[in-house]
Amino acid sequence: MGEVAELRQLVGQVQELWDLYGGAQSHPHPRWYLLDFEHGSIKDDYCGARTGYNSELLKIMEANQSPPHKRSRRDRNQEKAPSSNSTEEMKQEIWSEFPGDLFETVVARLPVAAMFRFRTVCRKWYSMLGSENFSQQYSEVPHGLPWFYAITHENADNNVAMYDPSLKKWHHPSIPLDPAKIVFPVASAGGLVCLLDLSHMNFSICNPLTQSFKEIPHRSVQAWSRVAVGMVMNGGTSNEGYRVMCLGNDGNYEVYDSTKNIWSCPGTFPPSIKLPLALNFRSQPVAVGSTLYFMCAEPEGVLSYDVSTGIWRQFVIPLPLHLTDHTLAEFQGRVMLVGLLCKNAATCVCIWELQKMTLLWKEVDRMPNIWCLEFYGKHMKMTCLGNSGLLMLSLKAKRMNRLVTYNLLNKEWQKVPDCMFPCSHKKQWITCGTAFGPCPSALA
Repeated sequence: MGEVAELRQLVGQVQELWDLYGGAQSHPHPRWYLLDFEHGSIKDDYCGARTGYNSELLKIMEANQSPPHKRSRRDRNQEKAPSSNSTEEMKQEIWSEFPGDLFETVVARLPVAAMFRFRTVCRKWYSMLGSENFSQQYSEVPHGLPWFYAITHENADNNVAMYDPSLKKWHHPSIPLDPAKIVFPVASAGGLVCLLDLSHMNFSICNPLTQSFKEIPHRSVQAWSRVAVGMVMNGGTSNEGYRVMCLGNDGNYEVYDSTKNIWSCPGTFPPSIKLPLALNFRSQPVAVGSTLYFMCAEPEGVLSYDVSTGIWRQFVIPLPLHLTDHTLAEFQGRVMLVGLLCKNAATCVCIWELQKMTLLWKEVDRMPNIWCLEFYGKHMKMTCLGNSGLLMLSLKAKRMNRLVTYNLLNKEWQKVPDCMFPCSHKKQWITCGTAFGPCPSALA
């Protein structure tokens, strides 16, 4: 009986506390006192500061409501899903107030393939890729591997193929070329490719991605039989202009400036450089900043010309023994050399770097031996299609045609898939080509 009396007394005290504090609406932080029958004590809690079962229970008790029941998933989804009209209004409001410069910053970081899907959305987005502000944004963002612009063996209709090494995929753009002329890519810079026709008379500049195309004026000297062609940018983007240089064995050279749209003869060779030059036309010139490097066969070495200052320099550098089909390359401002090393019946592709202190070629890598075994006993011919950062090598022999890439950064060799035209199972052989940095905003 004593326990029952104590319990009644305790309940009475709780009721008094309830009447005293439970009805006080003006108190900024009202307290609720809960019975703990297990330990025989009282727990207090601030309203709104405690969550969980107790607070929910007090709310139900206060409103005299029934306990909550579980609702179906369909009912919960209907409450969460907004109406279609409100969704459309929200999208229009967001995109109308989205900052344009921030939008261009985001798009400039997209993969190249995604950019061209992006520009098909509307005219505004299409025109944005050609704006000067977007060009500046794109030039400030570091981009990945260069693409390759190549001419196929069936060149009757100027068949062009572009290779994306990131996706390992060939593309077949329709460049607006004159079908009566057969042109070849000879140089590139800033996302633009320089094309030279078979007669070595006319030059054209194009952006393979946007298909913008421009024929530049004829050169003043038309009697050159063969020329080496280099291309450099005047600044960080193509909007600041570019220069194309032609050099012949007899020492005659001309430079085209896109900002002036004219060819000019800046000067003559210094007396220390002997003529004729004996240029190696199999090797494309490489550009390091504003300086172009040409490979010479006699004497063996490298010839350089700074387009901005007009200074010529010649470096006599002996080539490695048993070297054939060699060509210059460039990587992060360093001059590289790639070629076939043939000794007896063995053939291997090797990479060298020019040492600035000793002016000698130092071997830095070579093709894996298991790949070189395929060339054993065969008369191989090699053509380098790209010579900046990522090399594409065309290796040919009787009944054999292989395309491989070599990444100078991570020293990785990869095989290139066969080039097939759409809706055709016929393999296309690559004749020549060049590497270019894909840039949607570059203007010819």
